[in-house]
Amino acid sequence: MSSSEEVSWISWFCSLRGNEYFCEVDEDYIQDKFNLTGLNEHVPHYRAALDMILDFEPSRDDEMEENPSQSDLIEQAAEMLYGLIHARYIMTNRGISQMIEKYHQGDFGHCTRVFCENQLVLPIGLSDMPGESMVKLYCPKCEDVYTPKSSRHHHVDGCYFGSGFPHMLFMVHPELRPQKNPNQFVPRLYGFKIHPLAYQYQLQASQRHHQQQQMNGSRAKAQQKPHYK
Repeated sequence: MSSSEEVSWISWFCSLRGNEYFCEVDEDYIQDKFNLTGLNEHVPHYRAALDMILDFEPSRDDEMEENPSQSDLIEQAAEMLYGLIHARYIMTNRGISQMIEKYHQGDFGHCTRVFCENQLVLPIGLSDMPGESMVKLYCPKCEDVYTPKSSRHHHVDGCYFGSGFPHMLFMVHPELRPQKNPNQFVPRLYGFKIHPLAYQYQLQASQRHHQQQQMNGSRAKAQQKPHYK
């Protein structure tokens, strides 16, 4: 183990630019093998990656000495493994409490929709499978999802937060769920509301006009053709 004066791998990882959405998973949770069931099937170099996360000293008699590039591969595997563990941890009471603290601090940002009035948002994944979708932000007021503003979050896998995390949080703490804002933007032109079918009618009229122009053009060309006896 690293000395108490050194920063743990978990603290270091969560402090990296772009990893602000992550909370620090308790080491006791990670050391419980039951919580990691099945993850070895998704993560290469699983044992070495787990040792890195827990700050266990790597053995020197393995393939790392023969191939230094293995260290980079294990680092990538550790980041992936931590993300998958994180998705499970934030569904527990302890994990939810930590994420609520970050939520109240505004670590995840605010909804960009005007009528949501800077409502705090939560990270969410559109898929629970790695590599399918990057992390999004869920607004509990308009119940929609948005892409994070900062590009540094555009490379964080959404499965590290899971598709059900915000809903679990508000199930456990329903008092935190904001009331839905009934206000909606109403399009107007010269002060008058635009009927929902107005654009459809305009499109149909435009298409009819275009078709009529084509027909007139075809007739004009036919009349200009010379007639041979």
